[in-house]
Amino acid sequence: MLNSSVLVLNRSYLPIHVTSARRAFSLVYQDIARVVDEQYQTFDFDAWRRLPSERGEGVGTSDGAIRVPRVIVLTRFDRVPRRHLRYSRLNIFTRDKFTCQYCGIRPHRSRLNIDHVVPRSLGGKTTWENVVCSCVDCNRRKGGRTPEQARLRLQRRPARPRWTPLANLAGSNLRFEQWRPFLHVVSGGQRYAEPGDAAC
Repeated sequence: MLNSSVLVLNRSYLPIHVTSARRAFSLVYQDIARVVDEQYQTFDFDAWRRLPSERGEGVGTSDGAIRVPRVIVLTRFDRVPRRHLRYSRLNIFTRDKFTCQYCGIRPHRSRLNIDHVVPRSLGGKTTWENVVCSCVDCNRRKGGRTPEQARLRLQRRPARPRWTPLANLAGSNLRFEQWRPFLHVVSGGQRYAEPGDAAC
């Protein structure tokens, strides 16, 4: 649960980032952020930990379970950051729509991994242009070979995405129902995960 996704809003309630529940708890505890619930009420750490935990949505502590927040709002930051899109596993998955770039299937996230198109053993680099989302089966089949050597064909050539931070959030399928009101401006009608969805 501590690694599950939490939507971060700036002080104007605009979505700017997705972080982990672990980091969200830290920000709320330090009074850098407040938790936002479905009724748009905000809670500091003490008020939030007193709320009853929902089934399957809590983190155990010595004082009992604390509900995992799904949305937090920063108390001072009001800009929408213009930032370089970070190279990360999640952003690779998002760019490739959580789809294996060899066979075209969309397996459960636990069955996805990252593959170097030109393997590192053959001089391939870890860059946007040489890394793709791959299912475990295709990754095993390809091994330390190029797609041509393994008789696999890429669905499309990998490239550096041109997302803004908000478009990145809209394109992710790691959403929870509680995110909906804050992403309506950038939503493309994709599926929202229900709280507790294993894919999240």
